[in-house]
Amino acid sequence: MKSVLLDDAVVAKQAENTRLIVQISCIATLGGFLFGFDSGVINGTVDGLKQTFHSSAAQIGFEVASMLLGCALGAFFAGRVADYGGRRAVLIVSALLFLLSALGAGSAWSATFFVIARITGGFAVGAASVIAPAYIAEVAPARYRGRLATVQQIAIISGLFSAFLSNYLLARAAGASTGVLWLHQDAWRWMFWMQVLPSSLFLVSLLFIPESPRFLVVRKREREAAAVLTRLYGEPEARAKLAEIGASLAQDRHRPRFSDLRDKASGRIRPIVWTGIGLATFQQLVGINVVFYYGAVLWQAVGFSESDALLINVLSGALSISACLVAVAQIDRLGRKPLLWIGSAGMTVALLLVAWAFARAGIDAGGKLSLPPAMGTLALVAANIYVVFFNMSWGPVMWVMLGEMFPNQIRGSSLAVAGAAQWISNFAITVSFPILLTGIGLAGTYGLYAAAAALSVVFVLRCVRETRGKELEEMEG
Repeated sequence: MKSVLLDDAVVAKQAENTRLIVQISCIATLGGFLFGFDSGVINGTVDGLKQTFHSSAAQIGFEVASMLLGCALGAFFAGRVADYGGRRAVLIVSALLFLLSALGAGSAWSATFFVIARITGGFAVGAASVIAPAYIAEVAPARYRGRLATVQQIAIISGLFSAFLSNYLLARAAGASTGVLWLHQDAWRWMFWMQVLPSSLFLVSLLFIPESPRFLVVRKREREAAAVLTRLYGEPEARAKLAEIGASLAQDRHRPRFSDLRDKASGRIRPIVWTGIGLATFQQLVGINVVFYYGAVLWQAVGFSESDALLINVLSGALSISACLVAVAQIDRLGRKPLLWIGSAGMTVALLLVAWAFARAGIDAGGKLSLPPAMGTLALVAANIYVVFFNMSWGPVMWVMLGEMFPNQIRGSSLAVAGAAQWISNFAITVSFPILLTGIGLAGTYGLYAAAAALSVVFVLRCVRETRGKELEEMEG
């Protein structure tokens, strides 16, 4: 009997179109690249926004964080729209919004128009952030689903790295982010316009990928679902998977709705939904996007020049990609939960070191913060260690788990709620950073992020369940 099962598994693997699965997963992760690029490009444009729009510190905080309002709305509505129109359709709309946002932000003549363009981009980022990993989870086999979904985080960090590198090169070519470049336009405007190229590539590529077979089954389009599954896994495995998906929905096969998030017996929100919200929120409470959005400002605040600060961002981006490769190698071997708590513990220690270094900052003759050489080195090293721990754990694993941890019937609605929670937390952390910086200083701010990282260890150990190796039809709510 065991021999027969092994023979069946070998046949299934031979029929599987691994190349196609990887190709369409990589196309979906272009949304992650644009997510990263759109999030990171703002980092080098802050001086340009101040000069062009004459913005105060509070206004700059809102201009930087405004995209995140769109992200929260995009994530919330994308999950529900994807349940009705399909995963692929939502990704196509997000590609169009990425393109419009890039053109609009670079062309903005007022702070109001700029904020509108950034919120438009936020819709795209929010939608791509939740739908791309869900799409990958719904087309990839369980045995390497984690690795493919983790590529989403590599794409995000690659987008960030590309934005940091593009910002650095453009600012260097113009002499500063406020310097004039081609067509008599400031360099900071070209930083946004660079996003037009990957946005166009994403839009065209999406026209060549199939719809999620699990979505098609939920919408009672079994014939189309069977055709997609056959392309992906071969005919025998396609029949088996179609039966599994149908069986998982057989007991409760109505159209997905938000009321499904409540347990029918108790009337309370399902524990799995709270776990998803907790994962999404803690990923932001550790303060990672302060590094991504305000990295240049942060390092200039402790004495680095604009050019050096932008170069440090490039270094952080390169380290982040390397850390993501560690996650790719280990997520389907070690598991999701161990990576999360190891990352939390590492971030806690690194953030405490950063806070300790910043606590020893002084004021130079020009009235700016200045770190002693030893403390400057410690802050730089510890901050990058923190970035490494985040990107080998919470960065990719949170998105992987959100894409796979929910049962088929509630996946779209749960992603809507968890995704919105993630971006609302992101907005709160981002918009509060300039206020905290002037209120309790860098040391106090990073101390708060360290406390959140320590709490996340407890949350993971007590609330998170392992999903490694499980088929999506095995997920319980």
